[in-house]
Amino acid sequence: LGESVDIVINNAAIYEESHFLDSTFDDWQRVWRDTIDANLVGPANVIFHAGRSMARRGGGVIVCVSSRGAFRGEPTAPAYGASKAGLNQLSQSAAKALAPSNVVVGVVAPGFVDTAMAAEVLNGERGDAIRGDSPFNRVASADEVAEA
Repeated sequence: LGESVDIVINNAAIYEESHFLDSTFDDWQRVWRDTIDANLVGPANVIFHAGRSMARRGGGVIVCVSSRGAFRGEPTAPAYGASKAGLNQLSQSAAKALAPSNVVVGVVAPGFVDTAMAAEVLNGERGDAIRGDSPFNRVASADEVAEA
């Protein structure tokens, strides 16, 4: 990374279902590898490089985007939930390690957000129930998450 990085938003993720009882072991393994690589190893690599660059410059901010699935479980996508729980722990560890260098590391877990990744499920049969989980009876917008 160049020396001009002040803020990083760690928001890349994939979501793929793998059912405990219906997946083949090969599919199960592939989903876990792909998900952990994208949702945990990738952000760890970003934090490693950005954190070092920011520390050299005297500070910066890294925000990781987690999920409610890290706390509530994802019975049809356990790799996703586990990867996001791992991202929470990674963020806490990085926050403690980088704070002495004035690098702030935080994590937000917004739940469902109105994005292309969530569109299919929000427009499907579970959409109303998902919106009903919120006191506002809707999902967050990307702008609302950005303001957090």
